[in-house]
Amino acid sequence: PLDNEEGTAAAKCTQPCLRELLSVSDLECSLCIRMFFEPVTTPCGHTFCKECLERCLDHRPNCPLCKQSLREYLKAGSYSPTMLLQDIMLATFPRQLAERRELHQAEMAELSNLTKNIPIFVCTMSFPGIPCPLHVFEPRYRLMIRRCQETGTRRFGMCIYENGKSFADYGCMLEIRQIELLADGRSLVDTIGRRRFRVLSRGHRDGYNTADIEYLEDKKVAGEELQELQCLHENTYHLAQRFCEHGDLASRHVLMQHGPLPEKEEDIQASADGPTWCWWLISILPLDPSYQLNLFSSTSLRARLTQLQRILTALLQQPP
Repeated sequence: PLDNEEGTAAAKCTQPCLRELLSVSDLECSLCIRMFFEPVTTPCGHTFCKECLERCLDHRPNCPLCKQSLREYLKAGSYSPTMLLQDIMLATFPRQLAERRELHQAEMAELSNLTKNIPIFVCTMSFPGIPCPLHVFEPRYRLMIRRCQETGTRRFGMCIYENGKSFADYGCMLEIRQIELLADGRSLVDTIGRRRFRVLSRGHRDGYNTADIEYLEDKKVAGEELQELQCLHENTYHLAQRFCEHGDLASRHVLMQHGPLPEKEEDIQASADGPTWCWWLISILPLDPSYQLNLFSSTSLRARLTQLQRILTALLQQPP
């Protein structure tokens, strides 16, 4: 008869190990047909990759498999990983799990590029240094904003729609400052304008527009030209102050919404986009978007100030 130790060893030999009982296909997400990445389990007991489930919930708040309502789950807004499943995958298929993680990291790296295939939100005019609050409800933009958060760039391009094209040739990079998630998956996104860009080519990714871009930079001037530019800058800023103080009721209402005229910058050529107060003024003046776009795309601060001076002079000469 076997003594106890040998008996235990024999029993161990006959017990199949977990790896023999499972195949990689048992650990696949039914939505992307790839090995689970950050698996989450819904209240109805179905498991998906976190990203796959989030994309489904962008469209409707139901389980993709059994269609049970996941409104309350969506409202909670946080999806905890299924730890046991993660441990099983690590114990049984470490190589495949490492490959899956590498694939995810490569996708994130591709999404992090800020000149190639940048996501484009087609909506409104936005300007460098100027806040741009957004209400995000379309599934494609919910996905886009989430990706900007996950990659850590927190940036995307904003362009206006243009007839005959999917969006205009010029736009502004926006940086996400804060996101307020609403219970139904919509969000209020507080962004601020960063740099201007020109669109080189257009593309698509998962339903939203993308573009390869180059950033715009104002031409620098020196010597006598710079002195003239500073003089023009002073005069135009003075007109802007007068407009803000003596404008009509409609203008005052705009000022209440947008806050006061920004301070003058010490060095008017310090930024690639020129003084912020110019963009603030362009954003509040009653201008046609195509005219705004014309001012926006100019890389001459002198040309922008000359146009603003002309507009302000005309507005100040109007009877109240």
